Amino acid sequence: MKLGLKLGSLFQRDTGYSPATSRAVRRLSAPASHQNAELDGLLIWSAVALLLFGWVMVYSASIATAEGLAYTGHQSTYYLVRHGVFLAIGAVVGLVAFQMPMRSWQQLSPHLFIGGIAMLALVVVPGLGREVNGASRWLPLGPINFQPSEAMKLFVALYAADYTVRKLPYMQSFKRAFLPMAGVILLVGFLLLAEPDFGAFVVITAIAFGILFLGGINVRVFVLLAAVAIVGFVLLIWASPYRRDRIFGFMDPFEDAFGKGYQLSHALIAFGRGEWFGVGLGASVEKLFYLPEAHTDFILAIIAEELGLVGVLVVIVLFAILVQRAFAIGRRAIDLERFFPGLVAQGIGLWLGVQSFINMGVNMGLLPTKGLTLPLMSFGGSGIVANCLALAILLRIDWENRQIMRGGGT
Repeated sequence: MKLGLKLGSLFQRDTGYSPATSRAVRRLSAPASHQNAELDGLLIWSAVALLLFGWVMVYSASIATAEGLAYTGHQSTYYLVRHGVFLAIGAVVGLVAFQMPMRSWQQLSPHLFIGGIAMLALVVVPGLGREVNGASRWLPLGPINFQPSEAMKLFVALYAADYTVRKLPYMQSFKRAFLPMAGVILLVGFLLLAEPDFGAFVVITAIAFGILFLGGINVRVFVLLAAVAIVGFVLLIWASPYRRDRIFGFMDPFEDAFGKGYQLSHALIAFGRGEWFGVGLGASVEKLFYLPEAHTDFILAIIAEELGLVGVLVVIVLFAILVQRAFAIGRRAIDLERFFPGLVAQGIGLWLGVQSFINMGVNMGLLPTKGLTLPLMSFGGSGIVANCLALAILLRIDWENRQIMRGGGT
């Protein structure tokens, strides 16, 4: 609600900064070493550490798979090289995106969102989408496959932030604030479930309605929304036999260790073998065709096996720092009455936090098995590029905040 009141001041001024903004600038400009830098060092180094650590672990987790598959040419470095190319593309895209001011992203946000919906629709058109393991989630673009749902997570964060700012006078209204957003998210959900990609639907829903909550939506409406969402997710799970099997497999994976509990049982074995300090980098047994998707969805299990509890804790701490800095940058932007950038930063924090939490929970057996990658670390070109783009936007918000605090424009 405090954020909603702060956002309300957006509609109470004509030009220049309000007295509250001037006080915020003076307070945030107090002498501090990290504020003298151009960018947030903790954000940069935690993100770089996760990206490079992920590159190393993708190589370690994929060596056996790459050597055993014909389409890789039996080259052990196949996934290492491709992941490096995706990182390079992500870096270039990020550098370009960083040059764009946030007002341009706000103007583009509705068009990006509509474009994302169009791409999700193309994926489910027979003959256009590429099917892998029974799911059609990719658009073939020459030598690479593009996954629109990864880009859609960022587009939803941008659109929901812009929507919240535009609808601020009506944020207490169920009909005018909640229903329109619920309608478009249901459309996105329908397209994602047609692929199917239930995990992406959960993350996108969390991003969209999390931003609405941060923007000051009526608390009773939000509680009602949460209750309806939980019931809806339960019904979606119960209506789908394969999702239902995953729930039962999650409850006791070793009851059917060669069937519905296969992935989770081998992930837990990997965690158990790793103990405190792991069996050593590259020495995993589970990656030798026992644990499916070792270099994508279950890369954390390989980290646990090879580097132990210590390696897993390092990953958790790095993600915690990254999410904390995203929310801190968002709060600073809102203190400076930069409401769209502030909500975008916190939306990106929600995205990375929710998705990493779900992936880690699945790997540890705390949540039912779900096909979600670990952001910044798992193999996957679309995910890595989308993550790098989101980080660039986050850094741009931080840079603009610092320029304002120094008395400059954006």
